[in-house]
Amino acid sequence: MVNVQQGIGYMDSGVGGLTVVKEALRQLPNERVIFIGDTARNPYGPRPAAQVKAFTWQMTNFLLSKKVKMIVIACNTATAAALPEIQAALDIPVIGVIVAGSQAAIKATKNEKVGVIGTIGTIKSHAYPQAIQRQAPQVEVTGVACPKFVPLVESDEYQSAVAKKVVAESLEPFDNRDIDTLILGCTHYPIIRHLIQNRIGDQVTLIDSGAETVNQVSALLEFDQLAAAPASQPQHEFYTTGNPNMFQRIAGDWLELTDLDVRHIDLEELIKHSEVKHAKK
Repeated sequence: MVNVQQGIGYMDSGVGGLTVVKEALRQLPNERVIFIGDTARNPYGPRPAAQVKAFTWQMTNFLLSKKVKMIVIACNTATAAALPEIQAALDIPVIGVIVAGSQAAIKATKNEKVGVIGTIGTIKSHAYPQAIQRQAPQVEVTGVACPKFVPLVESDEYQSAVAKKVVAESLEPFDNRDIDTLILGCTHYPIIRHLIQNRIGDQVTLIDSGAETVNQVSALLEFDQLAAAPASQPQHEFYTTGNPNMFQRIAGDWLELTDLDVRHIDLEELIKHSEVKHAKK
């Protein structure tokens, strides 16, 4: 029996999933956040899908050890590689970020020309075009990989002049595509949203797939009667496989929180000594 006061687990390849957490803290203030960012092995985008799936399972098992009541794969690359398998294997809700972002783009587009930016892995998977065209086959989808964006965010250089130049060059393929909607198909990208909007133009609607996912989380909590009751301030937990000080600096800046509890963990070592396995239904 699930205790509604148990936390919601969020995972990402690094700090990008914090954009989802930020929206969760706003929309779901009673819910406890347990976040794991695999910063040490970031970025996931260029990695083979099988390796991304293995890493995603490691983060899943870690979150299961924390007795979470729901898991949010707050990473587009991991969602594309592993979501169906993990959903089928667990008896708690598992949500990815692609479906919600796709649905929002379909609603937003007026000229039925949608762009998607993401990691190499996400774009190669064709997950967004497939999700969109299942519901709206008439929509034309253009995907562009932006592999330099994640390192900018993870290295805390997203406010530099270099970031502006990288964004400008990376979005050049959209110059003659006449898109009116652009999906930020990586949860790192909202951190540089202002640079993307400036380059792509105010006439283009940006879709934050992570923020849209929190709307889905909220609806599912109510539907499954898993919503936490109002209580004292939830005790959130943040874990990183990388440098906790850098993680804390970026997270504190983005979440506007000064007292984050950030801990370093070695996922491979932890899973090796853990009794938590793939929890089959």
